Amino acid sequence: MIAFSFFEILWTLIIATRWTIVLSAIALIGGGTLGGLLLVLRLAAPRLLNYVVASVIVCVQGTPLIIQLFLMFFGVATLGFNVSAWVAATLTLIIWTGAFLGDIWRGCVEAVARGQWEASASLGMSWLQQLRHVIFPQAIRIAIPATVGFSVQVIKATALTSIIGFIDLTRTASFVANATYKPLLTYGLVAIIYFILCWPLSLSAAHLARKLNVANRTS
Repeated sequence: MIAFSFFEILWTLIIATRWTIVLSAIALIGGGTLGGLLLVLRLAAPRLLNYVVASVIVCVQGTPLIIQLFLMFFGVATLGFNVSAWVAATLTLIIWTGAFLGDIWRGCVEAVARGQWEASASLGMSWLQQLRHVIFPQAIRIAIPATVGFSVQVIKATALTSIIGFIDLTRTASFVANATYKPLLTYGLVAIIYFILCWPLSLSAAHLARKLNVANRTS
């Protein structure tokens, strides 16, 4: 047993939190890019390709994230490719985030009233012009609260990457708890840190939902 003070344990966990934040940011940026691509494919791709993309999204959403991590880390290794925990965690979370964001954003586009399509078409706009000038501006206002809210799920999902050895907040906490025999203190602090990371985003999502909903009603 190693004697760590409360502040030493807290500081160790705070240092480890940076990797959770970095992984979350990469997942959101990469997943957002992938989600945008999936959205475009769902909207503009031929029927067959649309069906393939939709099937992939359903598979990602319908399987546990931890299984996807195992497949990326251990499964790829059986094919002869050595994948580090960092690469496996990053790629898996990007794919997972992209699948959900693409579906969320597609729903936001479909939430725009059909009359908006008809009105813009009557003005002689092309399909791309309709999306750019009429549909997307309205869909974005719907999508912002949902996207911010989903970022909370991404942050919490990073905790699962500790299973494959990624040294994030949760993985570091297991080391500290084993070394100090203070699991209650250690994981209690971890819960508080995750709460501090997620709570402002949850409040922001709720605030944006109310604000943008009022704006939509008054516009």
